[in-house]
Amino acid sequence: MKRAIKTSAVFIVMLFTIMSYSAEIPSLTKRGDAKKTMLTLNNVKQGQELFIKNDYGIILYKERIEKDGDYVKGFDLTSLPDGHYFFELNKDLQIKIIPFKVVLNNVDFIKVEEKTIFKPVVRSKENKVFVSKLSFFNPLEVQIYYEDENSSKGYSLIHSETIENEKIINRVYALSKQEKGNYKLVFKCDGRTFTEKVTI
Repeated sequence: MKRAIKTSAVFIVMLFTIMSYSAEIPSLTKRGDAKKTMLTLNNVKQGQELFIKNDYGIILYKERIEKDGDYVKGFDLTSLPDGHYFFELNKDLQIKIIPFKVVLNNVDFIKVEEKTIFKPVVRSKENKVFVSKLSFFNPLEVQIYYEDENSSKGYSLIHSETIENEKIINRVYALSKQEKGNYKLVFKCDGRTFTEKVTI
């Protein structure tokens, strides 16, 4: 019964998170003067990062958000070579992807391909590591490494698994109480790799 209550509580928190993120819809408007496209992002936080990347993931522009609140800025995207690009807003718990294409100096935003990638959330207590993620049934690869002075790579792989067919992922990993030290968790999902480190 306690497990069911805990699972329900986690689900409610995650659902609230989804609803709050879905309210933060980016706005894009074109200005006739100076060929600029205005990007408006609501509820950004200081320290978050905004990128423009090409289809190969190469960073063409990078900016660190300076203050909390709404972000509004004009970009002249018409000077980019023909191709596919995207804005990427890197937040604490998610990455927002806003794709667009440039053809013959015309900019078109591909609204149907906008998406949000949710990052894994990791916390530790004593020798246990708790992992949560909104996956929407996308596979999540998990690798856990122990910092090992005897290993040529510095870390030894102690656990690996792929979690599939789950909308909300919740896992608890019990690490050895005898193997105190530094651990590295590597997550691969949605074409991205995330790394977290914990010490027990």
